[in-house]
Amino acid sequence: MSEAGSRPQSGTGRFISGVVEGFYGRPWTMEQRTELFQREQKWGLNTYLYAPKDDYKHRMYWRDLYSAEEAEQLMALISAAKQHEVEFIYAISPGLDITFSNPKEVAALKRKLDQVKGFGCSSFSLLFDDIEPEMCPADRQAFSSFAHAQVAITNEVYRHLGEPESFLFCPTDYCGLFCTPSVSQSSYLHTVGEKLLPGIDILWTGPKVVSHRISVESIEEVSAVLRRPPVIWDNIHANDYDPQRLFLGPYKDRPTDLIPKLRGVLTNPNCEFYPNFVAIHTLATWCKATADGGPSDVDMAGCDEEQDPCYSPQKALTLALTDWLQEFMTTDQPGGPPSRLKKESSDEEPMQTDVLEGAHVPGPDENPLYTAEPLTLDDLRLLSDLFYLPYEHGATARTMLQDLDWLRTHSHAAAAAAEETDLTSEWCQRAQQFDDTCGAVVQMFNRLSNAPNRSILYDLYNYICDIKSGVGLARAYVKTLGGRGRPSAHLMTDDPEPWGFRGGLSGEFQRMLPGHGSRDLFRHPPSTAVYSIRPYCPEDKMELQRISREMRRDGEDRSSAAQPLLISDSLSAGETPPSPQCGLILEDEIGVCGYAVALTDAKPAAAKIQSAVGQAFLEEFPSLLSVQVLPRVADPAPAKRMIGQLLSSIRSSGSRGAFCDLRPSDRRMLHFYSTLDSFKAVQVDGLPGDVLIMAASL
Repeated sequence: MSEAGSRPQSGTGRFISGVVEGFYGRPWTMEQRTELFQREQKWGLNTYLYAPKDDYKHRMYWRDLYSAEEAEQLMALISAAKQHEVEFIYAISPGLDITFSNPKEVAALKRKLDQVKGFGCSSFSLLFDDIEPEMCPADRQAFSSFAHAQVAITNEVYRHLGEPESFLFCPTDYCGLFCTPSVSQSSYLHTVGEKLLPGIDILWTGPKVVSHRISVESIEEVSAVLRRPPVIWDNIHANDYDPQRLFLGPYKDRPTDLIPKLRGVLTNPNCEFYPNFVAIHTLATWCKATADGGPSDVDMAGCDEEQDPCYSPQKALTLALTDWLQEFMTTDQPGGPPSRLKKESSDEEPMQTDVLEGAHVPGPDENPLYTAEPLTLDDLRLLSDLFYLPYEHGATARTMLQDLDWLRTHSHAAAAAAEETDLTSEWCQRAQQFDDTCGAVVQMFNRLSNAPNRSILYDLYNYICDIKSGVGLARAYVKTLGGRGRPSAHLMTDDPEPWGFRGGLSGEFQRMLPGHGSRDLFRHPPSTAVYSIRPYCPEDKMELQRISREMRRDGEDRSSAAQPLLISDSLSAGETPPSPQCGLILEDEIGVCGYAVALTDAKPAAAKIQSAVGQAFLEEFPSLLSVQVLPRVADPAPAKRMIGQLLSSIRSSGSRGAFCDLRPSDRRMLHFYSTLDSFKAVQVDGLPGDVLIMAASL
């Protein structure tokens, strides 16, 4: 076993490192998985988690046993993993429709896993991700919560299988964003941490489903709740949520200081198998970074922007692309393309081996034979920059976007100059720079298209064809702006060719929405609706009641439980008027669409509630606020502005702090408050357990 694979983790066994095939879409083939095991062994990774969402017998038809033919394939796969010293973990995902309280369902689950155990598998995983967090009536009678139901069946299956050394559990709330009201206050996670047997490891994706960064502090927080270090199911390279994106950047934004805090890391990468070379290779470099207590084999002189003393994403990327280039240059199938690669100062014969004696030789006045230039490391660097990471474009892509934006913005001023100026000179220089980069993209496309390894090309082709077309349109547009070409027919027409516009129906829907473009990595001010904020007046009482009823009714539709009574109900219903200077109304072009109201002294309102908050809490947070906006308000900025004005007014009144009480069903506002640095979830004695309190000190 490799050094990274055998490193102890807090005295509880080796550090789990490798790949989870857990995406939605076409599963990998048995041949591709075997190739993956070879690479994992070569690069020092030790684990493969079998969890393809579209294997029917893994998820949708989880009760069905494997057929003889399927069993033979799985046995061969498990054997291949063992041969390459890779631990094969079989995952099953019964959460779509299992009845936890039905003994026959539990028996079916055990029977299925016993069958896989008979194939030679000794490591297992139960996944409860991406399911509705609601229990059927029978389960509600048998279990006190969804978490208790999941933990009970997981513990029972774990014991039934003989408490295997590797057994993973994926919770329904598998990232910080899903936890209500927060990771540290999540009753679901606390139940999992307290009740799940200690030999079972827990999967976690980080702060979000696709986490930009995973900090040591966030892992320490969730580890304390789970009472064990998690195994990271990392979606940083996953692309199943967007068929137009591919991620070829390095594993990054996870400090190596995390390694001692984790049980392991598994990457859930791109759906396409062959483009995952970079994702898996750079993860392996990261995992080995502190295997010997020091820097990795990568030369760390002049460490890059991450300032991690043990791992450089850019150097890890260079290592991966260098190895990947050799893969591209290997013919992967018989009868592949002839390798008429241009010789670069070499006397060696070309790679073509099937030249016949009667091969065509052009005459002196004829076109020479087409010869494809060989793919270079710079080509792969450019490819990675164009398809980098979910939250970040590569350096070349960022420069291209900046140049195009600048050229478009300054084109009229440069053209209006009567004579040569510094602006026109700079415009021409940047236009040429942009054109040269576009040319490099086209060259990269041509070289990739003629690379001997067609399997890699076929996985990449849709993406590189799309970016080539987009770059070509931008290139033609810049030439038109600079007067160096005729207006492009497919740019300057009301009837463009289908290939001249991108995105299809999905793109049309997005362009019609108010927040379109607000999540682009290259930032532009989003085009959005116009909102106005005005002071509350007594005539607005009916509007407050209407919005309050509408939002509460939506919450009742999502939850079968009775809605708890809140202190803020009388304020939201207009029965208690807001304090002076503490009422705001939000309007759009349709009408009133939100409000923010507050009481500087909440004690009288609290006294009307039977289970009122204690005096100690009201001394620290004497003020109460209530904010609601209708779902048609897609932009969070107006609500944040109203809250800022309210808190300013409350602070001016001499109040020390403010709080809001919320129903668990109001997930929209719970998530909104959790994004504000000023509000934190707090435990308050005297209120029902189904009332949540968020508070801010002033």
